[in-house]
Amino acid sequence: MPDKKLQLIPLGGLGEFGMNCMALRYGDDIIVLDCGMMFPEAELLGVDIVTPDFTFLEENREHVRALILTHGHEDHIGGIPFLLTQLNIPVYGTKFTLALVERRLEEHELRKDARLKPVKPRDIIEIGPFKIEFIHVTHSIVSCVALAITTPLGVIIHTGDFKVDPTPTDNTPFDLHTLAEYGKRGVLLLLSDSTNVDRAGYTLSERAVQPRLEELFNRADRRIVVSCFSSSIHRLQQILDIAAASGRKVGLIGRSMLSATEIAHAHGLIRIPDGLLLRPQDIMQALPSKVVAVVSGTQGEPMSAMSRIAVDNHKHFSLEKGDLFIHSARIIPGNEKAIGRMMNHIARRGAEVVAGSMNPPVHVSGHASQEELKLVLNLVRPRYFVPVHGEYWQMSKHAALASHLQGLGLEEVFILETGQTLELDHRGARRGAKVTVGRVCIDSGSIDDVVEDMIIRDRRHLSEDGFVIPIITIGKHTGKCEGLPEIVSRGFVSFEERSDLLAQARAIVSKTLDNSSHEERTDWGVMQEKIRADLKRFLNKQTSRRPLILPVILEV
Repeated sequence: MPDKKLQLIPLGGLGEFGMNCMALRYGDDIIVLDCGMMFPEAELLGVDIVTPDFTFLEENREHVRALILTHGHEDHIGGIPFLLTQLNIPVYGTKFTLALVERRLEEHELRKDARLKPVKPRDIIEIGPFKIEFIHVTHSIVSCVALAITTPLGVIIHTGDFKVDPTPTDNTPFDLHTLAEYGKRGVLLLLSDSTNVDRAGYTLSERAVQPRLEELFNRADRRIVVSCFSSSIHRLQQILDIAAASGRKVGLIGRSMLSATEIAHAHGLIRIPDGLLLRPQDIMQALPSKVVAVVSGTQGEPMSAMSRIAVDNHKHFSLEKGDLFIHSARIIPGNEKAIGRMMNHIARRGAEVVAGSMNPPVHVSGHASQEELKLVLNLVRPRYFVPVHGEYWQMSKHAALASHLQGLGLEEVFILETGQTLELDHRGARRGAKVTVGRVCIDSGSIDDVVEDMIIRDRRHLSEDGFVIPIITIGKHTGKCEGLPEIVSRGFVSFEERSDLLAQARAIVSKTLDNSSHEERTDWGVMQEKIRADLKRFLNKQTSRRPLILPVILEV
């Protein structure tokens, strides 16, 4: 059928970080590759997460056959609950990836109807005209795969997120042989991760962090606190092994850390020696020189476990003078200020902070650097190339890297952004028509609370429930509240008519301030979030309404 076209339709993740989602269409059959989310920029007030706009898939719902996953990071699976409410399609992924998806679906009460189909590397499945082989790759999370998709027009290789780790901690190397086999037979199109294209050389192996962690564990006299991504199972395994070798017990703190570890252990992806783990509530009772706390919240998120510990507001753990804090994670662009504030709080508590680049490192990237990107290009030797997963400048640099490789036989490189399609047929490849794409803002993490337009949402919110502005004056040096909080309200209730509500609301704000530590009161982001949460809960209980609450903190 030479008249049929193969269409590549990016719905997210090209020209931006997060929301990775790609549709592939041949005739009347569509498969979707990954379905991620991203966290909102600071200016998107009231928004918890952002997902791709699935309008294209909804409009073609009778043609969408399946969702195929490369790995379990949120920027690749976080949008799945929101897609499955619109299209109940089967979801294919490795067991660990699907276990992470399952937790998300349970939170949204969608697990019962979901069709999750586990696969393993080297498995081949057929969906309509597509034959898909799963190829093991190494990354910063376990059970990652690249996809080799055989279509009537040729083979498409989608790398997913990857690095070529020669010494992975689970001793399962990147399956370069299978990639090379496809390269020998001929590959029509390569889609490859662009995240680290600006880094020369090779990305260090995950094992590279072991010498530094061992050195830090051996010299620490008191408690050690390690903050790493909960999905970094390889990193967690090294921490557990080093702790066991140094005679320390390990406490896991944070909901995501406990959940990811539980899933990994259930699937045999992490080894935990008997008697090594401590319950969070038992950590402070253990001898300080014999304990390690592994904590989620690497990015300084206001209500995360690590942020709470930093301001001494965690129910199970407190930092003390002489403790050692190790930040074993990358700083995601945009989070620098929040992480800096968190580290300042930790240092004020008298703990030593170890972070940043050093040799040997305490963190290594999970993405391929330039030489690994060249290696994949040389093995696959595609006819066409589309860089994916990155900002436009990164994809542009990746395109230039591919174009300068000699003897590759590359006919053309296409830099696409979300919504810009690529069409391939027996005559070649060309840019196609644009499709409807965009960002869907989700409030409160609920599928029903989609924010279709921020301005309309805010106007509706204000017209229905009004707003309440608590104004708090805090002494810059003392961290104490100067006088009673003031509360300004419009369109909510008349505080003059309900003076009792005004008095109670003031009392709630005052109580929140009184129950906060000095560090919290000098961190505006933390205090605004705490006041907003407490006041929202109180006003909703008293009036069954949800006004927009905008705490204002004045520093004097």
